[in-house]
Amino acid sequence: MSETNKAAGKRDYRKTLFLPKTDFPMRAGLPKKEPEILKRWEEMDLYRRCREAAKGREKYVLHDGPPYANGHLHIGHALNKILKDIITRTRQMMGYDSNYVPGWDCHGLPIEWKVEEQFRAEGKNKDEIPINDFRAECRKFAEHWINVQREEFIRLGVIGDWKNPYTTMAYEAEAIIANELLKFAKMGQLYRGSKPVMWSVVEKTALAEAEVEYHDYTSDTIWVKFPLEIVLAEKSTEDFPHGNTFIVIWTTTPWTIPGNRAISFNPKISYGLYEVKAAPEGNWAKPGERYILADALAADVMKAARVENYSRIRDVPGDDLAVMTCKHPLQHLGYDFDVPLLPGEHVTEEAGTGFVHTAPGHGREDYEVWMDHAKWLEEKGISTYIPFTVDEDGVLTEEAPGFTGRRVLTPEGKKGDANEAVIEALKDAGMLIARARLKHQYPHSWRSKKPVIFRNTPQWFIPMDKPYTDDPFDTLRNRALLAIDEQVKWIPSAGQRRIKSMILNRPDWVVSRQRAWGVPIAIFVHKETGEILVDDEVNRRIIESFRERGADAWFEDGAKERYLKGRVENPDDWEQVRDILDVWFDSGSTHAFVLEQREDLKWPASMYLEGTDQHRGWFHSSLLESCGTRGRAPYESVLTHGFVLDEEGRKMSKSLGNVVSPQDVMKQYGADILRLWVMASDYAEDLRIGPEILKSMADAYRKLRNTIRYMLGALADYDPETERVDDIAQMPELERYILHRLRQVGEQVMKAYEAFDFKRAYAAILNFMVNDLSAFYFDIRKDSLYCDPYSSMRRRSCRTVIDTLFEHVLRWLAPWLAFTAEEAFWSRTGNMDDSIHLKEFLPLPDEWQDDALAEKWRKIRKVRSVITGALEVERKEKRIGSSLEAAPVVFISDADLMAALDGVDMAEVTITSAIDIREGEGPAEAFRLEDVPGVAVVVERAKGRKCARSWKITEDVGTDPEFPDITPRDAEAVREWLARTGQTPDALETED
Repeated sequence: MSETNKAAGKRDYRKTLFLPKTDFPMRAGLPKKEPEILKRWEEMDLYRRCREAAKGREKYVLHDGPPYANGHLHIGHALNKILKDIITRTRQMMGYDSNYVPGWDCHGLPIEWKVEEQFRAEGKNKDEIPINDFRAECRKFAEHWINVQREEFIRLGVIGDWKNPYTTMAYEAEAIIANELLKFAKMGQLYRGSKPVMWSVVEKTALAEAEVEYHDYTSDTIWVKFPLEIVLAEKSTEDFPHGNTFIVIWTTTPWTIPGNRAISFNPKISYGLYEVKAAPEGNWAKPGERYILADALAADVMKAARVENYSRIRDVPGDDLAVMTCKHPLQHLGYDFDVPLLPGEHVTEEAGTGFVHTAPGHGREDYEVWMDHAKWLEEKGISTYIPFTVDEDGVLTEEAPGFTGRRVLTPEGKKGDANEAVIEALKDAGMLIARARLKHQYPHSWRSKKPVIFRNTPQWFIPMDKPYTDDPFDTLRNRALLAIDEQVKWIPSAGQRRIKSMILNRPDWVVSRQRAWGVPIAIFVHKETGEILVDDEVNRRIIESFRERGADAWFEDGAKERYLKGRVENPDDWEQVRDILDVWFDSGSTHAFVLEQREDLKWPASMYLEGTDQHRGWFHSSLLESCGTRGRAPYESVLTHGFVLDEEGRKMSKSLGNVVSPQDVMKQYGADILRLWVMASDYAEDLRIGPEILKSMADAYRKLRNTIRYMLGALADYDPETERVDDIAQMPELERYILHRLRQVGEQVMKAYEAFDFKRAYAAILNFMVNDLSAFYFDIRKDSLYCDPYSSMRRRSCRTVIDTLFEHVLRWLAPWLAFTAEEAFWSRTGNMDDSIHLKEFLPLPDEWQDDALAEKWRKIRKVRSVITGALEVERKEKRIGSSLEAAPVVFISDADLMAALDGVDMAEVTITSAIDIREGEGPAEAFRLEDVPGVAVVVERAKGRKCARSWKITEDVGTDPEFPDITPRDAEAVREWLARTGQTPDALETED
């Protein structure tokens, strides 16, 4: 073939193009890929290598709040653990030694309840089983679920010391928990008292506020007359005729009337004396009876009592009420004692009568009012004894005469017969004026979901207001309040107000439970004096035995004698307490047996992180335990997140069919989609999740993944030794602008990570990758990357910038797209013995910042948006196919915008074959955008021939005789390719 024929022949230039190459797939296949990555992490012991890489750095310790070991993980667990993992990873990449040690809560009622169910299913009675045998079954149950949950947490991509987690049932942990309580006992900050506590009849144990949730419940309500019996001062009594004047109370718990010992009123409320004038025949409220009522509620009471006519006789000021007493409405059954009237701030005019029936054994406020007036009552000869009217089974005792054996609740948690029995007795005594039913929010056990009762029981308490030192203000309450205000950062800040309010108003801390599975209150009490034995040697024996054999040692035969041998005169004089500690004391002590015991951690923790409910749970108990024993909070910051709801904002439930399980999400999408959802959500509020939300997360993930994939493809065979451009002054403006944007976005991301504002970091990264990179920079530079000569400054600069972008962006993504970032890292480096998670965030050089250039390119992008808008219209109308078929004429009347385009190849920026920039308004039919005034575009077709290599349509195609079907730029690139590959133009020839 002659040279002329060769020149005229058809050539295939595809092999001369620098097209993207990568083995990083477009389809992620995360459900299959992620387990493979997890296996590799385990093989390379990534956790240990992270610790080695961070050795010697400043520690950042996010202390894990222990989840409960009794079931599969739910979506709330996933949110919590992923959020912790993101924080741990970001802090590690910020240059800290950010070690995460997971833990589990293992003691307490939920596990005991499950084990009891197992025994019942086998026809066994728990009480007939030796206690340590029962405890062994509880331990086995907890171990099983720890192993299950561990694998589920690992599958989420959470990195931590999974081989050495902490558990509250470890022998060392049980020893330290017991010792923490002994510290309170030694300081005189532990006492046994009789107080009303929330009690679960079903579970037969006291409950903390954190173990209670509120549900709708329909209660019997009654209005009861208390006969006004005595006026204790020189007051006129003519308006209060004996036997016909009553204080009226209203209650939703009729069964507590046998426990009534007082009536509370509020001196700030306006009261009056009212007389019934007319009522239906046989009515409970009878004509001639006089009732003292709050004026604001009198009409409601008379309506409930079906009174047809009544009159107000006179005011009854608080001073008068303060010197009155009543008789008990059940005095005919043996309740023959005076019922005093006591002032109380808790009494309101919101509902009822303005008076509150006060049973100090059945309510916190009742108890506090009663005890606040104990001295005054005793001076008046009124016994302050609080009766035990209800036993652990919810059955009324002999201290409730006339009702012994009646049930408040059945063993199954249903209403018993006590209410009706009390109501009938009041009717028989003529002391009832009305009854009704009320649907309201009532406390239920969060485990059994059954109603609880308030019951007076002997319990162990840590006082909130007893001074630790000679300083009367050095109390547990004040220590905790000081810590909240001065020692802890609360994220979000509303958490500070929430927990402060709880500490301000909380009663003494009830730390005892009447169960079997847990750490015992390992103390001895003198049977006659009630004195707690404080003996260092006895305490040492107890703690050492717990370290050797666990807390089971307390329940072994002969344990009491072994502990007390040689330390007391007669062991029989001492009671061995067999109550166990509230599990909140267990978890509240984790700082003592985890943070203080492990050299790879620190005390106080950098952060505690849990849901908002833990202001009354783990945050609360940890704060009290640490302030009591160490004088400060065990954490420097506290971060809280909301709860997870469905897409419509409803609570998830099996009955609604709206439960989203993390296991199902990972099977369909992969863990990285869940991790992205956590990152993108506003965790400070309640979060929503469901099919549509997950689809949107998957769509966002695809955009991020495709951007990563493009960078990997563009960097195929990139050799920094020969290609890298180190002097950014040599780079084109576009590259310098993108480096400016990289620095700008990087600063935003780092500030967001520092502030735990992950949603803001996610938005900044997503916007940068999708809008700045994919839709702008990469779109513009495709021609240069694919078609420029290998050695061109523009192409080298572009590859240098993409390499820089990849290194930064992949590290930003690594804390949350943990699997995808690792996959991309291995694809880039080819080294599966290394990991992106061993790297730190890269610095952002000051030389990248160029505000003037950024402002110029902001204007260029505005003009570009009008041009691309015009091209889109032409494509839709099918007047052009590719934008390279166009040569827009751009009219600019804004001098500022016109100046910004000086020296800029706008054809390159708009991916057109040519462009014509003119000053002026442009014709009326030109394309315009409202938000970019002063720019108008008329799209014309490009003139010339189509380049066989780059597909640009220009008039210089064919000006190079050796390559008559391509542009001179492409001809130069082909010559360089031929020289590098050692080939001749013949290699490009192809048959027609």
